[in-house]
Amino acid sequence: MDLELQQLDLRYAALRSMSPRKEKQLIASLADVGQQLPIVVIAGDVAGRFVVIDGYKRVRAVHKLTRDTVRATLWQLDHADALVLERLMRTHEADSPIEQGWLLRELREHFGLSLEELARRFDKSKSWVSRRVALVLELPEFIQARVREGSIAAHAAMKYLVPLARANAEDCHTLVAALSGQRTTTRQLGALYAGYRSAAPEQRKRLIAEPELFLRAHAVHVEPERSPYEILLADLGALGGIARRTSRQLREGVVQHLVPEDRAEAWRCMRQSQADARALFTLGEKELGDARPEHTHGDLAAS
Repeated sequence: MDLELQQLDLRYAALRSMSPRKEKQLIASLADVGQQLPIVVIAGDVAGRFVVIDGYKRVRAVHKLTRDTVRATLWQLDHADALVLERLMRTHEADSPIEQGWLLRELREHFGLSLEELARRFDKSKSWVSRRVALVLELPEFIQARVREGSIAAHAAMKYLVPLARANAEDCHTLVAALSGQRTTTRQLGALYAGYRSAAPEQRKRLIAEPELFLRAHAVHVEPERSPYEILLADLGALGGIARRTSRQLREGVVQHLVPEDRAEAWRCMRQSQADARALFTLGEKELGDARPEHTHGDLAAS
């Protein structure tokens, strides 16, 4: 069915984070080929109103294109069941633990679902539910708003801002406030967090007050991002180095000092490493075999 935008209740928009890049792509797609996938709604509290369960990016894109209607599918479910079902059915992109925490907190606070019930519905442990709810509760709402609007990636907030907030909530708030007005990448937040952890108290004050200055200085010294080819060569070199170091340890008699239980575990790890290496070499032979030196020499001789 087609619904007018003014009929939509967007009360659950805050349960998902935004991605400016993805939303631009969606706007371009809608402008080019139109809406291909309907949004999901349930009946609202007032006749003629519908609560959006899935499709918030599509609604925002339609609005930015100044269109008045959106195609929708109506689910005959209550709010809690619809939110849980939508999350379980989603396959196109994975939620971050923060986004999972937003949903779990909503279901707990507004629908009274216990930790045990949430764990059962999502087929997770009670500990899994508890950790994600705590994650949201520990991150200040001011910072969660930045995550929702897409200024800070949800993964970056989880990995760097949550531990910073646990250690010093005031410093975390000051840092994010100083970054307002710009989109901060995961790599930049990682650099700021690492710099904060290793800095002396006075240096920390300067870092959180002027993070852009720190990032400019850090960019001068950071190594350029490596290409996939460079990463491949580095990984292969590391693999050879580990093999040589392990061989040296075995030749020097490290096994002689192990108790039977440790010897058995080491042997298990050796067999697993052997299987992993065999799979790697089989794949390498398939992908790189036609680039072996004899092929090159043959071409040169033919010329």
